[in-house]
Amino acid sequence: MKFSQTFIPTLREVPGDAVIASHQLMFRAGMIRKLSNGLFAYLPLGLRSFRKVERIVREEMNAIGSLEIKSTVIVPGELWKESGRWDSMGESLLRLKNRLGSDFVVSPTAEEAVTSIVRDELSSYRQLPLSLYQINTKYRDEIRPRYGVMRGREFTMKDAYSFHASEENLDKHYQAQGRAYRRIFERCGLTVIPVRADSGAMGGSGSEEFMVESEIGDNTLLLCKNCGYSANVEKAECKPDFTPLSQVQTAASHILPVEKIDTPEIKTIEELCAFLKTDAKNLIKTLIYKAINVELDLSSAPGCKTLIKRKAAPGAPACYGEAFFAVAIRGDLDVNEVKLAAVLKAAEVNLAADTDVDRITGAPVGFAGPVGLDTVPVIIDQTITGMNDAVTGALEKDKHYRHVSYGRDFSAWFTADIRTVKAGDRCQACGGELYEKKGNELGHIFKLGKKYTQSMGVSYLDENGKSQMPLMGCYGIGLDRTLASIIEEHHDEQGIIWPMSTAPYHAIIIPIKYQGQVQEACDKLVSELEQAGVEVLLDDRNERAGIKFNDADLLGIPWRIVAGDKNLAAGMVEVKQRSEKEARLIPLTRTAAEIAGAVSDALQLQPNGKDQR
Repeated sequence: MKFSQTFIPTLREVPGDAVIASHQLMFRAGMIRKLSNGLFAYLPLGLRSFRKVERIVREEMNAIGSLEIKSTVIVPGELWKESGRWDSMGESLLRLKNRLGSDFVVSPTAEEAVTSIVRDELSSYRQLPLSLYQINTKYRDEIRPRYGVMRGREFTMKDAYSFHASEENLDKHYQAQGRAYRRIFERCGLTVIPVRADSGAMGGSGSEEFMVESEIGDNTLLLCKNCGYSANVEKAECKPDFTPLSQVQTAASHILPVEKIDTPEIKTIEELCAFLKTDAKNLIKTLIYKAINVELDLSSAPGCKTLIKRKAAPGAPACYGEAFFAVAIRGDLDVNEVKLAAVLKAAEVNLAADTDVDRITGAPVGFAGPVGLDTVPVIIDQTITGMNDAVTGALEKDKHYRHVSYGRDFSAWFTADIRTVKAGDRCQACGGELYEKKGNELGHIFKLGKKYTQSMGVSYLDENGKSQMPLMGCYGIGLDRTLASIIEEHHDEQGIIWPMSTAPYHAIIIPIKYQGQVQEACDKLVSELEQAGVEVLLDDRNERAGIKFNDADLLGIPWRIVAGDKNLAAGMVEVKQRSEKEARLIPLTRTAAEIAGAVSDALQLQPNGKDQR
């Protein structure tokens, strides 16, 4: 391909809203252009690399027996109402009506669509297991799209869905998908960190995320220095650092009775610690939360007898539109709201408004505590069970209790691990010290179980003729984000440094002046390279050599071949790898064979992890 015949509008200046390397370089290299906030168009160069990522993903999905389909981007709203996510997905779900007034969704993910397709066709256990995937456009109405295609509103996702008759079979395919993901990222030249993760809005019993380290990452990862433990902070657990309840109960018999004390104008943990000359580990922090769309049964919970469950579509779980909870945790720790939402089976949880706190506790913010609180269910973190001489709010302005013991002075509706794990905590697996990294999610795999097949009424007849419900898994990769992450990991001050597998072209030929014997030699070399399977960009522009060299570095094409009158007179051309500093001269007659061999060697990793060398 000649440079003059394609469309690569390179830029010297960095766009003002581009703050990360991939966003800057994709704009400057003429790969993408912005249509609106969070909406980007791929230009020819960018699309070439995008298609290569897409091909790698497709090859690895095919290699594990997943079958490609293509669903619609616009999906009937009724399917989302069946699953219960019409409401729970919140404002990120773009809803619309057609001219007949029917509800539709611009698909952010395809669990509902694919489950509906399978529901209409599945009848027998002989059709299972079944794994389907698509590479398709998605839309999520992000509040703050940023970082170019790393977090856009419209994006392309590979999403796969599997259906199984047994947990064993689901787990087998889940593991196969995990191995395929590792191969995909390896072939793309990416260093990923697989971590345990929360299933979030997708639901299900287990999930694993594939992260790349990033200074601007949306996710905090907790990793162990001694073993292989790794988890997203939303899911991370740590070794218990509190006294067992049996020891607490024994010690509590020697603790003084609860005493109410004056704490004038004291509202924060820091102020209370300073006032009482104590440590935050001796305090019980109590927060009031409002939970939305709670699927947990609250019929017997304190303060919840008057709550009314929201009606749901047939087969979908009913839920409470909103409910309030008191959450108690040790004073030096923070509540992990993702964990809290998971244990409550809620779509989301948020701190209650000050007016609600006053109404529920009878005191302003800062004086809540679990002792005597019976207007809402009290949920406590596991660490509270190890406290037998604590300080907590007394449900009265400027008042706190001290000498408070769990079990003696208060109890909980239930206990759960709802703490946020942080750097310095101890690994639950080996006791080693945990440390933090920032990361961006590229892929996520889930065991969904019966979440969607139950709510959407999917069934089949087993070998005994009995009706059964299949188990599901789902597996997603963001292609745009993967492409941007390759650039984040492979670049320098001059531009992109593409891995061969995803480079828009394998080689760029730069004639010093595209005329005479130089033009003849370059045209012949292009032909030889293309016949050998090398993708070549010929820079035939009437520009200074320095401009061509700078653009070649910016575009990041792996091999650069420079032809000029002086070197050609000696039968030589200059070759240089983008990843290396020094160029060298080689005979023109050997150039095609050498470059073709280098390209072939760099592309040896084949689908299903087979190295052909």
